[in-house]
Amino acid sequence: MEVEGLEPGKDFKLYPGGGRAWDWSETGTRHKPGIQPTDVRELLAHGCTVIVLSRGMELRLLTMPETLGQLEEAGVEVHVEETTVAVKLYNELARSTAVGGLFHSTC
Repeated sequence: MEVEGLEPGKDFKLYPGGGRAWDWSETGTRHKPGIQPTDVRELLAHGCTVIVLSRGMELRLLTMPETLGQLEEAGVEVHVEETTVAVKLYNELARSTAVGGLFHSTC
């Protein structure tokens, strides 16, 4: 994947004003059980009011129910989508809102 201002990579964590590579080993993330609450804390810390979570191109990346609960409790609007849909949605939302996202480019 290519993100403006960042080196090309496989997975990304994006938030208002920036982003970085998303290194799953930081939190022990795996396809199953999926995106963990610790994976989204950085997005919340950057003031995201909307978060887009990508499931990969083949929808193999899951999201833990605890993650969705944490985001709901924080009052954050969440979208969980296939990666190409997630990228398009993120780009649209980034024009007008404080959006963050986790993007998994492969499976």
